[in-house]
Amino acid sequence: MENTLHPDQCYQQLAARDSRFDGAFYVGVTSTGVYCRPICRVRLPQPQRCRFFPSAAAAESSGFRPCLRCRPELAPGHSREDAVGKLAHTAANRIRRGALNDGSLETLASELGVSSRHIRRALEKEFGASPLAMAQTARLLSAKQLLTDSTLSITDIAFASGFSSVRRFNDAFRKHYRLTPSALRKQTGKTDNGALSFRLGYRPPLHWDSLAQFLHSRSAAGTSELSNGVLSKTLHLGNLRGWFSATIDDKKHCLVVNASPVLSPAFASLTMRLRHYFDLDANPDTIDSHLAQNPQLKPLIQQTPGLRLPGALDAFELAARAIIGQQVSVKAASTVFNRLCERFGETLDTPVAGLSRLPPRAEVIAVAAEQELIALGLTSRRAATLKSLADALAQGELHFDYGDNSADVCRELESLPGIGPWTAQYIALRALGDPDAFPASDLALMKAFRVTTPKASQRAAETLRPWRAYAAIHLWNSLNAGG
Repeated sequence: MENTLHPDQCYQQLAARDSRFDGAFYVGVTSTGVYCRPICRVRLPQPQRCRFFPSAAAAESSGFRPCLRCRPELAPGHSREDAVGKLAHTAANRIRRGALNDGSLETLASELGVSSRHIRRALEKEFGASPLAMAQTARLLSAKQLLTDSTLSITDIAFASGFSSVRRFNDAFRKHYRLTPSALRKQTGKTDNGALSFRLGYRPPLHWDSLAQFLHSRSAAGTSELSNGVLSKTLHLGNLRGWFSATIDDKKHCLVVNASPVLSPAFASLTMRLRHYFDLDANPDTIDSHLAQNPQLKPLIQQTPGLRLPGALDAFELAARAIIGQQVSVKAASTVFNRLCERFGETLDTPVAGLSRLPPRAEVIAVAAEQELIALGLTSRRAATLKSLADALAQGELHFDYGDNSADVCRELESLPGIGPWTAQYIALRALGDPDAFPASDLALMKAFRVTTPKASQRAAETLRPWRAYAAIHLWNSLNAGG
């Protein structure tokens, strides 16, 4: 393994129980055969009994099993800014979303434009584990989480976690964890009633109120609800249609999520999409300390520490909202977007009051008449742009997702009529999660920097690299603007 950790430094961080390093490494204790997160509250082991690993998969590949107390499956992952190897980071994200459950490594390599051998080398260098080992660890940790948090049946959990049969699930769980799924379920005291509940960990602080409000205010009526700190949203997940509700547990540094059981077959994809949607893998101390060197941003960061990049659950939903929001206020964009979703979004039954509609799919807008879009309040030019984007996505000529190369995606987007740098950068910021994306021509940002041109805005933000996207969110949040 080429990725090396410094044992002395890791042990000091372990002794401090420092939450900033949660998910950055794991410690295996040779006397117990268990591996833990650096925040685990068990008795501190002696240094000579500790082995440190860059990933849960590396720890499990070395024969350690996960701690039942600190629960490694809840640890935040490596954020984009933490990843030295972009290929390894992108491949790992897709594997955690289940890319190897239904597909092969060769297919994944083809999608990323490299050889399968190159992916193996990248993952072993960055995370200390092979692709197959990472996939198996992801399945087992997903299963462990569902057994502990949800009340899905063990059969449903086996398939939701990516196993092809209950027998293989039982065999793998027993082999790796020296415990059967039914024994772990018995320890939780839960009974099978089909509810899909789980937790998602993060590195504190996280300014939940601002994040939830931003996400809700940029969603269409009926597709999102925010009440008493609980954000609910409908979504498409492949061919599945469902909803989720999320709220924060500040004391345990996690989000508590309830979701429609119909989404359980895509559990791996659901959890990763929510991690990206809420930017849970960010390291806020690193980001905030850098941005706070700017006198203009320092008071904003003090007011809202841990502000995150609001992500996207669906590339087309976000891109459509961005196109509609070109050169208009948030309120005006929301009005037209509401009409679009009401006209073209499917209805959905949910237990959440007011949550009743799905965002429209690209395939639906691609075949809609342009005049129908204009009748909703879009200009003829924006209607044509929206149609072009929808058609490119529906035909597979354009594809973008979290972690994709920002420069490449922005170039493809700007080749479409009516999409310029502002729209492309806004999509990069939210849909790709690019921490340095910066829509320099945004009027609110130029006002905040007291400049009058995009070039001057670029110059004003130069010292904020590589976190310009977070700076934009802080400024938008202070002005109640942006997108």
